[in-house]
Amino acid sequence: DTPYNTYTRPGLTPTPISLPGLASLQSTLHPAQIDALYFVARGDGSSEFSSNLNAHNNAVNKYQK
Repeated sequence: DTPYNTYTRPGLTPTPISLPGLASLQSTLHPAQIDALYFVARGDGSSEFSSNLNAHNNAVNKYQK
């Protein structure tokens, strides 16, 4: 049992468990200029992005079955 075991100890760990990478921080500060509001996993590690609910529902039906 260690201070990092969040299953047996209440509260936060004494220090962060991990930190975001540089690419994550940069993408937060400079997001892609797209109008996508929705996304669904394709199943191969990539995602399908949609700008409206109808297109999103079509992608869900295509990739989640």
